[in-house]
Amino acid sequence: MNYWLPDPANLAECFEPFLDMLRDVSKSGAEMARFHYGARGWVLHHNTDLWRATGPIDGAQWGLWPTGGAWLCVQAWDHAVYDGQTKEMAPTLLPVIEGAVGFFLDTLQPLPGTDLLVTVPSVSPENVHPMGASLCAGPTMDNQILRDLFDAYLSALAAAGVAGALEDEVRSARDRLAADRIGRGGQLQEWRDDWDLDAPEINHRHVSHLYGLYPSQQIDKNATPEVAAAARRSLEMRGDDAIGWAIAWRINLWARLGEGDHAHDVLKLLLSPERSYKNLFDAHPPFQIDGNFGGAAGILEMLVQSHPGYIDLLPALPSAWHSGSIRGIRARGGITIDMEWRDLRPLTITLHSDRAQECVLHWAGRAQSAMLAAGQPVTTTMEE
Repeated sequence: MNYWLPDPANLAECFEPFLDMLRDVSKSGAEMARFHYGARGWVLHHNTDLWRATGPIDGAQWGLWPTGGAWLCVQAWDHAVYDGQTKEMAPTLLPVIEGAVGFFLDTLQPLPGTDLLVTVPSVSPENVHPMGASLCAGPTMDNQILRDLFDAYLSALAAAGVAGALEDEVRSARDRLAADRIGRGGQLQEWRDDWDLDAPEINHRHVSHLYGLYPSQQIDKNATPEVAAAARRSLEMRGDDAIGWAIAWRINLWARLGEGDHAHDVLKLLLSPERSYKNLFDAHPPFQIDGNFGGAAGILEMLVQSHPGYIDLLPALPSAWHSGSIRGIRARGGITIDMEWRDLRPLTITLHSDRAQECVLHWAGRAQSAMLAAGQPVTTTMEE
């Protein structure tokens, strides 16, 4: 969550420590994969530290989650997409991503009675299911992260213009990951089995199974409306009131659903005296910077949401922000945006691109194409 902010906030240089850490844990994680699992590649569980520990720690109900390294790889590749530098960064990132991929190709297991592959043992961080335990096989979050990991590997191969030794295995394994499922309460299932309504903490602070909605882009209110509606139902069941970082994640989730007024209400909750100190540090309690960085990312997500090739302007603008402006927000593809809006619609937008490309701007159900040249700002007055 601390690194959701640098790219959209145009602070790409702040991402460098993340990439350094990723390289470090891929080395220590290779020893963990070999000795703990007898697997290729590398693994990072739910936590690491200054000494780049990669093994399960603290407690089985969260420590055994094996997908932390995969998530880091996905975020690193999205950083390359944001910078519009996939071709340049692919050679550096590919070995690390391929290592994470190799680990899961060795450790995914067939789910009895199906053709599916699952992570096991795993958990859905950090919830407990109604069977009185946390350990499970193939929780929703793992499937979502692995889809992104496998896609990142294939995209990196394409960007680098090389063939990958694991390419065929990856395509086959990706097809065998379980799809998101909708449960009997209309919710997005957190586990393979429909346990959500019977879980001990139906309003648990974690929303791990909604990773596919945010920060991933697998769930989309237009492209996958039924699954998006199920994710919304899960958010309703969880409730908005949680600890600071969990509230921050909820801001981003409501923004992805296009519900600006609800996202604004959750933002006000994050900034309330119970959740923020007078200096605006996140009152976890006692303190976690995740709430600050994640909440700031949520604000930007309310104003701009980007995808390779197109940008959504004001996708979750709350009515309280009916007019305003922002400068220097970053969109995927190496595009920087200055924007002014009035009466809840974009008025003028200036795009700065690091390379020549075509970009489609979306707002309020409309679309407008812009041709961008490297280093030459383009200012557009939006159509009525």
